[in-house]
Amino acid sequence: MSFNLQSSKKLFIFLGKSLFTLLEAMIFALLPKQQKNVAGEIVLITGAGSGLGRLLALQFARRGSVLVLWDVNKEGNEETCKMAQEAGATRVHAYTCDCSQKEEVYRVADQVKKEVGDVSILINNAGIVTGKNFLDCPDELMEKSFDVNFKAHLWTYKAFLPAMIANDHGHLVCISSSAGLVGVNGLADYCASKFAAFGLAESVFVETFVQNQKGIKTTIVCPFFIKTGMFEGCTTACPSLLPILEPEYAAEKIVEAILQEKMYFYMPKFLYFMMFLKSFLPLKTVLLIGDYLDIFHAMDGFLERKKKL
Repeated sequence: MSFNLQSSKKLFIFLGKSLFTLLEAMIFALLPKQQKNVAGEIVLITGAGSGLGRLLALQFARRGSVLVLWDVNKEGNEETCKMAQEAGATRVHAYTCDCSQKEEVYRVADQVKKEVGDVSILINNAGIVTGKNFLDCPDELMEKSFDVNFKAHLWTYKAFLPAMIANDHGHLVCISSSAGLVGVNGLADYCASKFAAFGLAESVFVETFVQNQKGIKTTIVCPFFIKTGMFEGCTTACPSLLPILEPEYAAEKIVEAILQEKMYFYMPKFLYFMMFLKSFLPLKTVLLIGDYLDIFHAMDGFLERKKKL
């Protein structure tokens, strides 16, 4: 009898809390959550020397954050540093770091802790793409994709998460991709690395939740193609539903999602609907939708960017 009462009580508490969280989500959908103040926060961005990383740095510079910029390209990173200072940042620190090398990540991370302080917002943005069919992609390029797009997240988490836990304050940002949600023709290694990055970020979030570390937030970002040059030549057959995103717009919306502490942020919003359909429709129907949207040929015109890895 007592067991049944206990089970009933647990069920009612669960239903009550579930209803509250649903109502809360509906309210925030109508009334956007207030953005947090990041002035003075130490924000580390990997891949800050160009593209999305540079634009994210400028967004945080305008908000008064202390910037720590990492990139393998020293000149590009120093250029971002100058641009951030011009945008209003008073403290900007640029470090040359190859995020694919574990020892180098740990070495530069120790340098950052000594020279700047504890990182409170970590944005894992660095990424590379091979754009080759699976059997045409050399092993060393596949390994490089995983080293930069996924394994670097492991090492940066290991380096900076302990201080966040000690301070009960921090924000982990994973720049994944729409290719981290669905498999894409011509992006097998890239998709695998982005799926892995998504899974790591989500799993670490669950760990912090279970350990009641409420001060540590997580945001996982999954954008469609962005016009940064990384996916040069890629196309979309339905720009009204799946537009190739303007870099400045993408950076602005990503920062808004971080400041509102959203857990998941997909761009464009049509991706949410696509993932909903994928979750229950028959495989043949999903493939028909992909064929109709011409997603399977989005990489056909891909032009490999000549860039030092």
